[in-house]
Amino acid sequence: MSAPEQHPQAQPQTNTFNMTLAAVIGQVGCLTPVILIGSLFMGLWLDRQFDTKPLFTVLFIMGSAPVSVVILYRIVKSATNRLKPISGNSAKSSEEETNRD
Repeated sequence: MSAPEQHPQAQPQTNTFNMTLAAVIGQVGCLTPVILIGSLFMGLWLDRQFDTKPLFTVLFIMGSAPVSVVILYRIVKSATNRLKPISGNSAKSSEEETNRD
């Protein structure tokens, strides 16, 4: 019983995709709480400075959601741009093989 054969080109693409996915998850998983906690502390500090107990805290917490979504979008967009050349190269090579025949 032998192990199933794998294509030699499939492994690097899979590894690159997995590493990019892990990087995106790590960045989003770290940045979202940092933004949330930062907005919480900034709101509490401003509330203490201006003696407006829940106003700035609530505004900053609610404002952190759209900021997190925009940052999430940019991170995913940059990650997919990093993956495009890999799939583009394989498409070119398969097109070249088709033209050779």
